[in-house]
Amino acid sequence: MRQTFDEHTDPSFGPRHVPLIRDAMKAQGLDGFLIPHEDEHQNEYLPEANDRLAWATGFTGSAGAAVILQDRAAVFVDGRYTLQVGEQVDPDVFEIRDLVEGGVPAYLETAPKGAVLGYDARLHSPDALAALRAAADKAGAVLKPVDANPLDQAWGQARPPQPTAPIVPQPLEFAGEDSAAKRERIGAGLRDAGAEAAVITAPSSIAWLFNIRGGDVIRSPLPLGQAVVNADGTARLFLDPVKVTDDLPAWLGNQVSLEAPEALDGALADLKGKKVLVDPGQSSAWYFDTLAAVGAEPVRGMDPCTLPRACKNAAEIEGTRRAHVRDGVAVTRFLHWVATEGQINPPDEKEAVAKLEGFREETGALKDLSFDTIGAANGHGALPHYRPTERSNERAAQGSFLLVDSGGQYLDGTTDITRTMAIGTPSAEMKQRYTLVLKGHLHLARVRFPAGTTGSALDALAREPLWQAGLDYDHGTGHGVGVYLGVHEGPQRISKAPNSIALRPGMILSNEPGYYKPGEYGIRIENLQVVTPAADIPGGERPMLGFENLTWAPIDRACIEADMLSDVERAQLNAYHAQVLDKIGPLVPADVREWLEGACAPI
Repeated sequence: MRQTFDEHTDPSFGPRHVPLIRDAMKAQGLDGFLIPHEDEHQNEYLPEANDRLAWATGFTGSAGAAVILQDRAAVFVDGRYTLQVGEQVDPDVFEIRDLVEGGVPAYLETAPKGAVLGYDARLHSPDALAALRAAADKAGAVLKPVDANPLDQAWGQARPPQPTAPIVPQPLEFAGEDSAAKRERIGAGLRDAGAEAAVITAPSSIAWLFNIRGGDVIRSPLPLGQAVVNADGTARLFLDPVKVTDDLPAWLGNQVSLEAPEALDGALADLKGKKVLVDPGQSSAWYFDTLAAVGAEPVRGMDPCTLPRACKNAAEIEGTRRAHVRDGVAVTRFLHWVATEGQINPPDEKEAVAKLEGFREETGALKDLSFDTIGAANGHGALPHYRPTERSNERAAQGSFLLVDSGGQYLDGTTDITRTMAIGTPSAEMKQRYTLVLKGHLHLARVRFPAGTTGSALDALAREPLWQAGLDYDHGTGHGVGVYLGVHEGPQRISKAPNSIALRPGMILSNEPGYYKPGEYGIRIENLQVVTPAADIPGGERPMLGFENLTWAPIDRACIEADMLSDVERAQLNAYHAQVLDKIGPLVPADVREWLEGACAPI
C-alpha cells in the first residue's frame, strides 16, 4: 500500500528533543527559538526531512507552530487538531495553545524583557515575521535571524536526507501549453508590472511553469527548487542535479539555464539594481532580506504563476474530466463494497482505506494518492482531518456513519471526493443532518453568479440550510485543486474568510459542506467542480458564471430524508445520479452496475 498506518512520532519526542534544541540555542546565545510548520518552500505537506515541528514536538498536523524558551515551551494548533495534539504532545513539556486566538504573537508578548528570540528567515513569511516582531517589541524582547538553525543542529545526523525524486517532463497533451509560451506570458506580466524579474519558490509554480513533475512532496508530484524568471521569458532553474533526468535539459530548452541550488545566492546577487517581484505569501523573508542586501529592489506581489495556473486551459479541464470518470469507477466499486459486504461485516477504518486504494490501483493509471485517505468511523468522523493509525483504528458500528475523504493523482488530473455512508440504519437525527448538508451542497453546485464574485460571497449558500437549524461547520467550503499538482491550491477558495480573488472560468474548486457531532459522527459530501464561462440566461441582464460538476459517484440514498428536499433539489439530485449511471455504469462489473442502478434510482 501507498498509505501506511504507522505513527512516526510520539509524545516522547518533546522530552527527548527539546533539551537538545535548548543546548544548541544556548550555544548561539538565544533565549528562545520559533518553529513554524512551514519549510523553505512554504509547503503544506512536508518532506520528512523538513518536518521540523513534528521532530521537536511530536505533532504531525498540517498547520501549527511552536516556541521554545529556555524555561518553558508552547505548541500552537487550530481547532481541527485539538484532540490530535493532546495525543501526540507531552503536556509536561509543551503548553497547548490556540493558533488562531492570539496565537504565537500573544505568547511572545509574555517573553522576558531583553530575551533574544531566534528565527530561521528561510521558514517565515515576511508578513508573519512583522506580527511576531511587533509582539516581541511589546515584550521588550528581540527577534534575531540565525545563520544556523539550532533545531537542525540538534537533529544532526538523525535527520532524514532531502528527497531526490526524479524530475520528469509533463507531456504537452496534459499540460495544454508549452513552457516557452507560459514564460512569455509571465514575462509580459512582469513588464506590465514594471518588474524586470521574479523569484519563484512555490513547488507547484515551478512544476506548472516548466511543465515538469517530481516527487519531493508527499502525495503531490512536486519538485523542490527555485527559479528566477526574467521579463524576456528566459529563466534560471535551480534543481538538485541528482534529480535531473537525462531528457530534462532538452525538454527545458535553451532559454532555461539549469543550475545547482548552490548557484542561487549568486543568481540573486546578479539582480542588483533590478526590480524583482517576490510573493510574500509564497516566499520566505530570506529572499526579501537577501535581495535588499545585494542592492536589488524587492517588489511585493502575487506569484505571477498563481492565477494562470489556477485558470485551467482546455486540455487540463478535459484531462481532469477523464481522471474523474476513471476515479469515479474506483470510488463506485468501493461504495458498492460498503453497501453490500460492508453491511454484513462492517469494515474497520484500515480495511476501508486499503479497499479503496486497491480499487484505485486497479485503474492502472494511479500515480499516487492526492493525500492520505481520511477513513473515519463512528466518532472519528467528527474530526475533519482524522487519519487512521494502528492505534486509533476502529470498526464501524451498526447504525453509524463511515466518512471517507480521498483522492488520486493521475497524469491527467487530481481528484478529491468525500462520501459519507450509512452502516446499518442511521437515526432520524443523522438523516436530518445529512440532508441539510446535502441541500447546501446542491445549492452551491447549481448557483449562477456574475463575474467578479469571490468564493467568500458564495460560502453562505452551502451553510444556509444548516444555519436555519442552528448548525454550522468550522472549515472552509471549498479549496482550489491543481491538475496533477497539489490537491490544495490557491488563490481561489470558498470560505467565510475574506478573499479578494474573484472566481474565474477554468478554476477548479471543491464543494464540501459538512456537519460534525463530537464523539458521535461526522458528515461531509464533496465533489469537485470547475467554473464555467459566462452564459446568457433568458430574461437576464448580465451573463453569469456557473459550475460544471467533475466528480461522479453516487450519494448514499439511505442517508437522505427525501421529504426535506425541495422539488428543485430532488430534480437536481436525480439528474446528477442519472449522469453517474450514464458515465460510470458502462465501466464497472455487472454486479456493481446492477447495484448502481438502484443507488442512482430517482428519489
